[in-house]
Amino acid sequence: MNRDQIKQLLQQVRSGEVHPDDALECLRALPFEDLGFAKVDHHRTLRRGFPETVLADGKSSDQVARIMQALAERSELVIATRASEEQFAAVRDVMPEAEYHEQARVIRLGVLPEPLRDLSPVAVVTAGTSDIPVAEEAAIIAEAAACPVERIYDVGVAGIHRLLGHHEQLQRAGAIVVAAGMEGALASVVGGLVEAPVIGVPTSVGYGAALGGLTALLGMLNSCASGVVVVNIDNGFGAGRFAAMIVRRSGAAANRE
Repeated sequence: MNRDQIKQLLQQVRSGEVHPDDALECLRALPFEDLGFAKVDHHRTLRRGFPETVLADGKSSDQVARIMQALAERSELVIATRASEEQFAAVRDVMPEAEYHEQARVIRLGVLPEPLRDLSPVAVVTAGTSDIPVAEEAAIIAEAAACPVERIYDVGVAGIHRLLGHHEQLQRAGAIVVAAGMEGALASVVGGLVEAPVIGVPTSVGYGAALGGLTALLGMLNSCASGVVVVNIDNGFGAGRFAAMIVRRSGAAANRE
């Protein structure tokens, strides 16, 4: 449940529309619901402004379906990341309205919100086409937080003129996610061009010495450009969530002024 839902429920109790016992039953699952194998956090939207997201990787198809079903009973938007097609099929069996973002490996229940007009966009940038699955995870997570998202794909340092062709998009972004494998240099390049904070996402793309993304991770951590932070290898979810927090708080601060 989110703040608006709880506030509405309390107002209905005060007006007599809802009996206190019925309201208590609605709040029964706060702050979490114990499914035996998982404790589903229905309170996270209220605390964090973003619903609990299911990491499907490592869970059985039945576990993913049951967790998402429990969340969907109290949340308008439910997302599972790192999900396989088999897990999606299990979710769809019990909730036919489920959608699967194949590239991002994201299962979604509910409609993505309309982007808030007063927010600067989140720019999601990739070095190559192979980095797009991680970038798409970041993009969908930012969109789930009602952020406008602009995608700028395949603009790596092997052809830097491709990046410079998107200079205006980069300049208007409130936060920039950069997904890059190999040596991970693109995060530093973007960081040296813009005022907005840059979230580097090292990807596991590359030949042997790329070490499954470790080389890109170390390259981004050693960036000489200020304003660059780095999340874990292939962590598109973390990057998209952090970018959304930046632009939403910046938008809220601007509105207060």
